Amino acid sequence: MNPESENNKKLNDFFGKEYHSLKRYVNSRIKANINRDAEDIIQDVALKLFSGADRYSPINNVAGFVYHAIKNKIIDVMRSNNKQTIDQESQSELKLIEFAELLYDKSDNYYSEQIQNELKQAILSLKPEYRDIIIAVDFEGYTYKEIALETNVPVGTLMSRRHRAISLLYKKLKTKKEIIN
Repeated sequence: MNPESENNKKLNDFFGKEYHSLKRYVNSRIKANINRDAEDIIQDVALKLFSGADRYSPINNVAGFVYHAIKNKIIDVMRSNNKQTIDQESQSELKLIEFAELLYDKSDNYYSEQIQNELKQAILSLKPEYRDIIIAVDFEGYTYKEIALETNVPVGTLMSRRHRAISLLYKKLKTKKEIIN
């Protein structure tokens, strides 16, 4: 069987079996309104993936491939609607979930509210220079270069601080996540 039809088959099977999980995933990241609907996002991603399936090399991790594409589409939708008022809480929650995915190095379909609250508290308890770099890079979207120009702190130092902060957060939250789950 050639890779083109194999990719189509894998995508078709995945979307057929996991459609409701995908819908929950999207709904957990956005609040539906006229401009943003979970089913529209999933269908846009599915159309793009199916129409390009023959251009991809064989897809080994279909779930990761699809969830990554959906996450990117959500970010695109959020950015395009940024001109219209997006409530700040929704953006903060999306950033918090993305940061949790970064911290745990995987994309869970759902992070409980308790884990999100633990993460917020852990971030707030960091030393100021660690907390500030996490907030600036991961929540406010600043680049290291922009921060370096503003603060006169070298880019390497900023990257090191962020790395240490993520390591501290991971250690603090690892046992809490195991207890909660």
